Parts: sequence; C-alpha cells; structure tokens
Amino acid sequence: MATLDAPRLTAPFVYGRISILASDNAKFPKVTVTYSNRSQTPSRVVVDRSGNYCFKISSGSGGTLSIDINGIEVARREVADFGPAQKREDFQVEVPGNVRTTAPPGVVSSKFAYPPNEKTAAHYRDAASFEKNNDLKSAMSEMRKAVEIDAKDFVAWAYLGNLQFSDKQLQEADASYRKALALREDYTPAWINVGKLRVAQKQTEAAIEIFKYAASLAPDDAHVFRLLGETYLQNKQGTLGAQALNHAIRLDPVGQADCHLQLAHLFQLAGAKDLAVEEYKKFLAKVPDHPDKQKFEKFIKEN
Repeated sequence: MATLDAPRLTAPFVYGRISILASDNAKFPKVTVTYSNRSQTPSRVVVDRSGNYCFKISSGSGGTLSIDINGIEVARREVADFGPAQKREDFQVEVPGNVRTTAPPGVVSSKFAYPPNEKTAAHYRDAASFEKNNDLKSAMSEMRKAVEIDAKDFVAWAYLGNLQFSDKQLQEADASYRKALALREDYTPAWINVGKLRVAQKQTEAAIEIFKYAASLAPDDAHVFRLLGETYLQNKQGTLGAQALNHAIRLDPVGQADCHLQLAHLFQLAGAKDLAVEEYKKFLAKVPDHPDKQKFEKFIKEN
C-alpha cells in the first residue's frame, strides 16, 4: 500500500475483508462495499469471493462504511478520523440459502477525487456534523468557508449546493451547482442533483434532458436511469418512462426492484392488469418480505 506521495504505509486507507457465511447450496450474492464522507465522492466496490476491499481516503477524515447484499444494506460502521492512517474493518455477513445473484469482481472509482486540502478538512467535518444534527444553516456556513479557502474545490461547491437544496434555497443551490460544474464539467453527482432540482422547480422537461446527459456520463448507473424513468412518468411519457425503468432493473436487478412497483402502477393506470401482475410477481421474487406483500398477492390472485 505504499505510495509515492506517502511511502512506508502512511497513506490514509480503510481496508478489510467481508466474510460471507452461507449454506452449501447458496449462490454467491452481489456484495457491494461503499465508503463515503463529505469531502470526497462515495466510492463503491463489488467484491468477489475473496471478500477483500480497499479505499484510499483522499481527505484523511472519518467516514462511513456500508455493506449491501443484493441491494439491501446489511451492515454499517463509522470510520474514525483519529488513530492510525490505515484502518482495517472486517465484516462477517450471513446469507440465506436462496440468494440468487452471483457477484462479479469490481473496482474502486476515483474518477472524481479532489486533491485533499488540510485547510478545508475541518470545515467538511464540521459541516457533516451539523448536517447530521439537521443544523443546515451552520453546515452551509462551514462549506462557504471551505469554498472561500479553495474556490476550485468542485466537491465543496456541490456539497454546498446539496445543503442549500435541502434548505429549499433553490436559486442559491442552482448557483453553487453551476460553479461546481464550471470547475468539473463531467461531475456526475452534481448533474444528478441539478436534475432533482429541476424536478423540484417543476421543470420536468429540463430535468429529463439533464438526467439523459447524466446517463451518458454514467451509463452503468442504475439510479440515474431510475430518476430518468420517474421524471418521464411525471411528464406523462409512459413509454419512455417504462423503457428507462426497465433499463435500471437490467443494470441492478435487486437494488432497483422498486422499479417493478412503478411499472405495475403504470400498467394498472393503463388497464393492462396482466402486465401489472407480472411486475408484482417479479418484485416479490426479489423482495419476498415486503410489508405490502399480502396486498400485492391479493392483486395477483384477483387478476
């Protein structure tokens, strides 16, 4: 793990191993590890049977590790911002015998990493703490200080925009996102949130174009296609909405299982109850313990 900028094992990493406990007849599931903090873009890796993962921490600050099994979060752990530079976090996860999905190997994305700045790290950390306590005003104040120190930090501008969006300061959020994208035109997370902002502003046609562009930047991001599909449906473009939702399902069959419910509702409105039945069946096959299971089964039986 030695690096040129921090040799002798001093580079900040969080790493470990995911031990999967499964019955002999269980297929290996899709196991996704996500590391996130407020000073860098969330990084994800789909682990293979070795279970090994490793993330480089660009800011040196603490964050959160989460483990998803077939799109369902099963474990979460905070990573401290003190102690040794490199931290090991191992997980042991039990998987039932009817898991269906096989996990392919994956890689960690560092596409949008921004060089760490010691002068802004504390502002990121304090902003995250204030946001966690729902003190958006103080969080925004911290991020304004961060962009005053480092005006080229596109991640900071986008985070400020997210806070302003959460505080319903839509014009201010728009301005912050524009600054982020002026610095990094292909910063997909900012484009996605601009799309959500346009939806909040009831500018659905603009939102559709933005989500289409975000999908071109991240063609493997199922969440983007889900947002695109939902926005098409809001704009009463059912055929295009169904196409986008189905593509989201193809990219992430379990993680985007809720798209089946949206398709079922769409087919019900169109009077195509037989198609709605098929979507409910597909959904229950992936989420058999859903709270509305009996309601869906009743619709299937009646139709």
